[in-house]
Amino acid sequence: MSLSSDHPKVRRIPQQERAARRVDALLDAAGDVIAERGFDAATMTAIAERAGASIGAVYQYFPNKDALVFALRTRYGDEMDAQWRALGEAAHEWSVDELVERLFALMIDFIAARPAYLPLLSVTLNFRRDAAARNRLRGRFAELFQRYSPALSDDDAFRVAEVTLQVVKSLNPLYAAAKPKDRKALVDEYRLVVSSYLAARLR
Repeated sequence: MSLSSDHPKVRRIPQQERAARRVDALLDAAGDVIAERGFDAATMTAIAERAGASIGAVYQYFPNKDALVFALRTRYGDEMDAQWRALGEAAHEWSVDELVERLFALMIDFIAARPAYLPLLSVTLNFRRDAAARNRLRGRFAELFQRYSPALSDDDAFRVAEVTLQVVKSLNPLYAAAKPKDRKALVDEYRLVVSSYLAARLR
């Protein structure tokens, strides 16, 4: 597999349930090791040991650490997308302030449940997700905002979604660097910013 590929794939596609469980265990182990040691210090050997697998078994599925981490980030992205989708389906019952409250609660809960998520955001890999995958979350937001403001055109809704997403994403490095005692206040500031922006744009 070439590192220049936009779509890195595992070397052996898990066709059976046992193999699929092995891949899941390797991804879980990678998340644990990266959360504890950081990306640079997380070796394939350490990940294999955490998963209770041989190093050869790891390389059967992933040719290198970049491919393994890409798969883990893809899993996180898919999980986040599923949660945004569920939030969007319920959001028509909420005010904008309630939406923003739940949006940030979802993010903070997600980060807490996946300690490797924030460290991996700053890792540069030799792979990238395709444009459709990168725009998927923006599309979710745009659809959601049109429920609040049906008069928004598709282009306007997408732009509002893009701005909102970029603001929300900018919390990640600040949250990661903040002391635990300061994180709630930081999230409160971001919640105020996003609530004020959406209140103005979704009138």
